[in-house]
Amino acid sequence: MGGWVAPLHAPMGAREFLRECAGSRIPTECVPISLLSVEGHPRTGAENLPYARMLAERIAELPPIVVYRPTYQVLDGVHRLRAAALAGQESIGVRFFDGSEADAFVLAVQANIRHGLPLRHADRAAAAARIVTSHPQWSDRAIAAVAGLAPSTVGAIRRRAAEQPEQLHTRRGLDGRSRPCDLVAGRQMASDLICDNPTASLREIAREAGISPGTVRDVRERLRRGEDILPPRLRARRPDGDARAEDANHLLRDPVLALQQLRRDPSLRFTEEGRQLLRLLHLNAVGPEQWDRLVDSIPPHCADMAVELARTCAENWREFAESLERRCTQSSIGDVAGRG
Repeated sequence: MGGWVAPLHAPMGAREFLRECAGSRIPTECVPISLLSVEGHPRTGAENLPYARMLAERIAELPPIVVYRPTYQVLDGVHRLRAAALAGQESIGVRFFDGSEADAFVLAVQANIRHGLPLRHADRAAAAARIVTSHPQWSDRAIAAVAGLAPSTVGAIRRRAAEQPEQLHTRRGLDGRSRPCDLVAGRQMASDLICDNPTASLREIAREAGISPGTVRDVRERLRRGEDILPPRLRARRPDGDARAEDANHLLRDPVLALQQLRRDPSLRFTEEGRQLLRLLHLNAVGPEQWDRLVDSIPPHCADMAVELARTCAENWREFAESLERRCTQSSIGDVAGRG
């Protein structure tokens, strides 16, 4: 075991690496478990042992883990590594990443919001803060796509990172009361936190979002009623429509991130029809590897029926998309005519 030497590969960026993995173009190497480390992973807190035990029962079906070659740190697959150990394995299949340390962290974050147990909101926010520092040239939308956050949340993180430590969330007025620096971003972050953890207390959310518990209560009530989280006086500060359209186009390149964005919208989360749509979209928002596994799993005697049913479902989705597109177009025309 001591004489094992890993072969070298040309380095690449995190996004390119994920694309290559999706196409199964990154070679898999068998590596002793004892050589691997999970320190420095963006996932904090105790590991989910029941989840690892569940994975151990189907260890042969699991994809390779991703490891940073210079340090042998596990970037993606902490629970798969634990599952392999529980299953009595001494080695595990690995895909090595050879890029920079900063890109290795980006890869770890991006991979862990796509599948398995997603990172907690606090872990994603902490990861975004680190990426803001390591990749300051990246836009808020680019970092948001990596960390699975709203662009406005990343913007608030970036602004806090540029301030003095004692001014991270609030500024203290002459009356001695602390007030948030950016009410719009604070409300947006509170909305994200509430959607991620509905049982969190008002004070917990207020502390992380940098707003008062009373404002958090107002955001929560607005979400419950399906209203805009911003009162009328703050809506003018919201990013313009062009920025929102760019966000949407960026998200649509990754169906998982697009679905996460839709789940944050109270008009969908808090209506029965909206929840039904989210459930249907969740069943269909899968990556190429999952589709390939589904194709391989269907026995020959079921293939013809599955083909016809898949085509019928695809046609139904196409008609739904066209109907929704027509309604949006008609609504836009009506708005223009009304303004004229």
